[in-house]
Amino acid sequence: MIDSTEFDTNETEWRLRVFDALSFPTLILKPDRTILAANKKFLERNNLGDRKIVGRTCKSIFSEDQSIKHLACIGANCPLQRVLQSKQNQSVVHKNITADGDINWEERVFSPILGENGEVKYVIESLRDITKIKHLEKKYSDIRQFIDKVLQSSVSAIMAADRKGEIILMNKAAEDLFGYSAHDANFVNIEDFYPPGVAREIMKKLRDKNIGETGKLPSTQVSIINKNGEQIPVEMTAAIIYEDGLEAATAGIFNDLRERQAVQKKLEETENQLFQSEKLASLGRLAAGVAHEINNPLTSILLYGNLMREKIEENHPLAVNLDYILEDAERCKDIVKNLLAYSRQTRPAKDVFYLNNLVSESLRLIRDQKLFMNVKIIKDLDDCQILVNADKNQLCQVLINLIINAIDAMEGSGTLTLRTYRDREAHKAYIEVSDTGSGIPQENLSKVFDPFFTTKEVGKGTGLGLSMAYGILEENHGKISIKYTGPEGTTILLELPEELISDEFQFMSIG
Repeated sequence: MIDSTEFDTNETEWRLRVFDALSFPTLILKPDRTILAANKKFLERNNLGDRKIVGRTCKSIFSEDQSIKHLACIGANCPLQRVLQSKQNQSVVHKNITADGDINWEERVFSPILGENGEVKYVIESLRDITKIKHLEKKYSDIRQFIDKVLQSSVSAIMAADRKGEIILMNKAAEDLFGYSAHDANFVNIEDFYPPGVAREIMKKLRDKNIGETGKLPSTQVSIINKNGEQIPVEMTAAIIYEDGLEAATAGIFNDLRERQAVQKKLEETENQLFQSEKLASLGRLAAGVAHEINNPLTSILLYGNLMREKIEENHPLAVNLDYILEDAERCKDIVKNLLAYSRQTRPAKDVFYLNNLVSESLRLIRDQKLFMNVKIIKDLDDCQILVNADKNQLCQVLINLIINAIDAMEGSGTLTLRTYRDREAHKAYIEVSDTGSGIPQENLSKVFDPFFTTKEVGKGTGLGLSMAYGILEENHGKISIKYTGPEGTTILLELPEELISDEFQFMSIG
């Protein structure tokens, strides 16, 4: 419905037809809110039919019809007034609940028509149903919130960066892993999260058609750098995000490998210990059998050899050869003795004693004190009396062997350090035997605890000392390990469970 008398008589009929054919319900208003024109769509949309509305105000029309009552302006909140003041487009969104309980959304858009003097002469008001758009916006918002919750609840670190390497997304797990907050990450480039060259190498692999699907990186292990500069091993997958066929961003998923590697290392150590124990047990049984088989004829050789030596004169031509036989037989006797000790089947006779006393007694029990002539001995013993529950004689044997090995490694000249200490929280007691020798070659480290392995000259060692020490510590619920070895020397560490005992018992004489 259009009042053509308000328009210039020269206005062509087609302009009126265009207005009437607009797809949105539309009004033309005067600055005083009087309706100048309403198109066909407006009348049909609001079921106004042939009712005369031209010349009336929009407020009166909207107020009297229940179906469009929600469009009435409340108080001073009138978009038309803002158009008159700003001379620019204004809009307002209305929410309406229908009789069926459905929610409809409608947007009113006000556009000014300026006169020759620049003032607003007319205002075009269009009504647009944006219910579908609002529903899509809510659905999109719900999806965004859901995706955000999924990202934030993920135990894997998730991060994305644009083509310039600037961080555009970082979940909570990524903040914890990299040490940056999402805000701080805005000032860091993606390359700063990797060692030099790694980020470029990852992008190169992402674009390589020979590595999986182009734009996707299969699971791979790399190192990342956190805020403190610490390198952390991670397992990551990555992908390039494309828009219209062009690279727009990259995203990566990271899983911290530190705990997994620690568990794997512990598992390997346990497997090695089990393997070592099984090997020692089988070799022990073999050694026991061999020792007993050799011991009988060896006893006869020594017995009859000594009888012959007593009967022949000192200058007899066979005396020297007989001495060689007896000397080698005695050496075989010592080897058999070590084999029998190595294959012992008895349980350790445990007792509670002070660790410092064990060190002092072991030094005194070394028969050949001339070994220490050119060796400086440092006893760095803990001020506290550390109690352990173990077989004292067996541990003395271990310490004596380690001390003699250390002196041999220093070729009789250097510094021998014996140290005791404990870890209160872990309830562990420790003894360290350190020398200033040339260290253990890298290729021998994995074999030092193997039975019969020795680097000494033939006739000077059986290679049973460290393997026996390993077995003794195992039987006493302890461990022996190479703490350090290098050109400055070697430190061997003995670990034993600390005996927890009442304060009253501390005053008793132990060990």
